[in-house]
Amino acid sequence: MTEQDSLITQLFDNEDELTDKQKKIIIAAIDSFSEKGYAATSTSEIAKKAGVAEGTIFRHYKTKKDLLLGIVAPTMAKLLAPFVIKDLYKVLDTKYENFEDFLRAMIENRVVFAKKNLPLLKILIQEIPFHPELKDQFFEHIIKKVFDRYVKVTEHYQEKGQIIDIPPQQVIRLTLTTIMGYLIGRYILFPNADWNDEDEIEATIQFLMRGLGITD
Repeated sequence: MTEQDSLITQLFDNEDELTDKQKKIIIAAIDSFSEKGYAATSTSEIAKKAGVAEGTIFRHYKTKKDLLLGIVAPTMAKLLAPFVIKDLYKVLDTKYENFEDFLRAMIENRVVFAKKNLPLLKILIQEIPFHPELKDQFFEHIIKKVFDRYVKVTEHYQEKGQIIDIPPQQVIRLTLTTIMGYLIGRYILFPNADWNDEDEIEATIQFLMRGLGITD
């Protein structure tokens, strides 16, 4: 079992409502959807990986789409979201002296999270554009809970004269899309490229600072 598989398994350790077979199906579905994508994965593959009969899946879920929405989506909302929120709050609730230090902490925090939760991150990135139900859950359980805090952090650095005077929502959008672009390229699109992570992170920070920061 890899470190990532172990971390995913830990998400379900305290879920008494799930049977052992259901947990195996969920873990197998996450693994398969992450590896091959939803469209290219069959329920027979998931069943084989989980060590259960395919009929066991269809006792609870009529279609593969039901499996995605009925198992994976609620799992992200109920189990992954608290990890995401708690992890992000560590950064958002810390009073960094300047915006550049905040950016560095945010990127390093997201890198650690991406490494630990890569299968789930892949599913989010790959499937959210094609499944509005997933998008709604992601927005409801994650984005809404961190957005207000992120706005306050942005306003704090604007009041200190460290960020240009544009709507906080624009600062957040530009910051998050830049950070996510780095993470997607690094861990999903080109994971085997010759990356210098320290240099890439620093380049990402300086790119954002030049666009959003105020120079003396």
